[in-house]
Amino acid sequence: MPALITTDLVALDADLGADKGAVVRRLAELVAAAGRATDADALQTDVLAREAQAATGLPGGIAIPHCRSAAVTEASLAFARLSPKVDFGAPDGPADLAFLIAAPAHGDADHLTLLTALARALVRPEFVASLRAAASDEEIVRLVDEVVSPAPEPAAAASPAASVPATAAAPAAPRKSVVVVSACPTGIAHTYMAADKLTAAAQAAGVDIHVETQGSSGSTPLDPAVIRAADAVIFAVDVGVRDQHRFAGKPLVQSGTKRAINEPDVMIREALAAADDPNARRVAGGGAGAEAAASSSAGGARTGSEIRRWLLTGVSYMIPFVAAGGLLIALGFLFGGYQIVNADPSGEGLSFARTWVLNNSFFDLPVAPDLEGLNGGFLGYLGAVFTVLGQAAFGFLVPALAGYIAYAIADRPGIAPGFVVGAVSVTLDAGFLGGLIGGIIAGLAALWISRWKLPTGVRGLQPVVIIPLLATVISSGLMVVVLARPLAAALSGMGDWLNGLSGSSAILLGIILGLMMCFDLGGPVNKAAYLFATAGLSAQTSGSLVIMATVMAAGMVPPLAMALSTALRPKLYTPAERDNGKAAWLLGLSFISEGAIPFAAADPLRVIPSMMLGGATTGAIVAVAGIEARAPHGGVFVFFAITSFLVWLLAIVVGAIVGGIAVTVAKSIGRPKVEEVPEDAVDLAHAHVPTHATQPATT
Repeated sequence: MPALITTDLVALDADLGADKGAVVRRLAELVAAAGRATDADALQTDVLAREAQAATGLPGGIAIPHCRSAAVTEASLAFARLSPKVDFGAPDGPADLAFLIAAPAHGDADHLTLLTALARALVRPEFVASLRAAASDEEIVRLVDEVVSPAPEPAAAASPAASVPATAAAPAAPRKSVVVVSACPTGIAHTYMAADKLTAAAQAAGVDIHVETQGSSGSTPLDPAVIRAADAVIFAVDVGVRDQHRFAGKPLVQSGTKRAINEPDVMIREALAAADDPNARRVAGGGAGAEAAASSSAGGARTGSEIRRWLLTGVSYMIPFVAAGGLLIALGFLFGGYQIVNADPSGEGLSFARTWVLNNSFFDLPVAPDLEGLNGGFLGYLGAVFTVLGQAAFGFLVPALAGYIAYAIADRPGIAPGFVVGAVSVTLDAGFLGGLIGGIIAGLAALWISRWKLPTGVRGLQPVVIIPLLATVISSGLMVVVLARPLAAALSGMGDWLNGLSGSSAILLGIILGLMMCFDLGGPVNKAAYLFATAGLSAQTSGSLVIMATVMAAGMVPPLAMALSTALRPKLYTPAERDNGKAAWLLGLSFISEGAIPFAAADPLRVIPSMMLGGATTGAIVAVAGIEARAPHGGVFVFFAITSFLVWLLAIVVGAIVGGIAVTVAKSIGRPKVEEVPEDAVDLAHAHVPTHATQPATT
């Protein structure tokens, strides 16, 4: 198996930039130059997207930016000993040691195990001190190889779920036992560092501890007997806990992984106190919903952020259905014509697409009816197939939204009632509003039922029969009897209003959608606008199609505006930012708003308002022009699904120019310019970096 780190991936005492975006960029370039990543820009974007979720700076001057990325071809570690130090968000100040942990999107277990071994070593002071004292690249590589070697380390000989043995001297009183679950979004670094910090703190306190790390290298579930014997539970997680119902009823202390790394001894003391407190917060029986049962301890989520997490979970699971269905329908229009979705007079109410698929075969294709906008022969049949597939995918849009909102609240028992109430919402024309509200009701109902204290004989039926059955009756019953009619009326009124938009009303709608798309570049506000557009796409009304065109156009503006600004005034940007600008052209044209995240993360007060101005400009132009888009994604590459494509493209160009000029002016005021030097002349001589690694990655 190839080594995780080589001398080509080491930079000692290097000045890699003044902020973490620049450092990440240079480390990503080292990985790409070593042939371990296909695109430094894509790797940097993925790392900074992970940074946006939670800072990766750790106490003691350490930073571990990391991600899983499709651009990574071989699991890799890039290391820099920074001079000067750079702020990565640690509570005690900037970092002088930075490890970029780059894992493939679908990395094998062996490599991921080695990566987590490094993360665990970083909690050991002697290892960190040896990194600071190393005199050469080769010594750094040797030190890292030693800690990630397959031989078990004395402090980590046990498996992630193993128990820490008691000390040789038997205590006078029974030792307390604590079980821990640690998990972070990437599952590479914070997951294991939190586990090891808590383990060390428990050993020092004379507490037995059993840890389950739900990370990328796999998870070994705790023995049910160990869970039953535990006095308290610690959830050190940034995401939901899998199979949380196993811990139902146990005293609970919960926080993010960062707090577990920074204050492990405090969390152990809190767990011991909770074990002796009959009124302590306890794990709910329904699973993931325990997170919503009460406000968590320091570092936990409040009710508002919990609701946002529920909704974003539903949206994230829904988007693949939207993308697949929308693009398939767009291909159906391309090959079959726009009439392909309309009713066939001879098909007993079926659309032309369904009539073609049901009554014809690939090998015997009749000519399509002589109708303007409908193609015949092989292309027409192919368009019909794509349309039927796309409409089938779209049929899961609202059920998936509701089902995974319920899942975020109540774990697996919430999925069935959530999907059912979503399907009922579609049947009764309550649409995505019904899916949002019904999913929350289904999840809360499942969570409530999971807390019932049932007799032992029927308790085993609770998660698989009782909860899904009763939660479905409650949520879908409320939808049928109470909610469906007013929600359907609201959606119908909204549709009529959208179809009647013109003049100043259309401009206002376009401005609002443009501002939302550019406010947080893929965050909750951006997702809310995108959900509003895609949820109405299946209706194929003029108003909903205009909204889709507006949202997609506005979302393309930020990367293009930043690319334009870096080209117009390169002196305002670092070499790394100029490289990002080159990649942002393609990202913007592809409707990947996240291409502007590196710029926004480095200078949010100047970048974000400028992007919002450009997005609002584009949104207003598209909305007032009445341009329609029948595809939910793809940018300029789905030109065939966009009416008045040239006008739509012009609106994007205008918005990008407005945003680009605005950010250029903003960066020119009250801020010293970055010295403009040739990119291949960046001095990394003291960093021991090979010359070819200083070149920008090609896009």
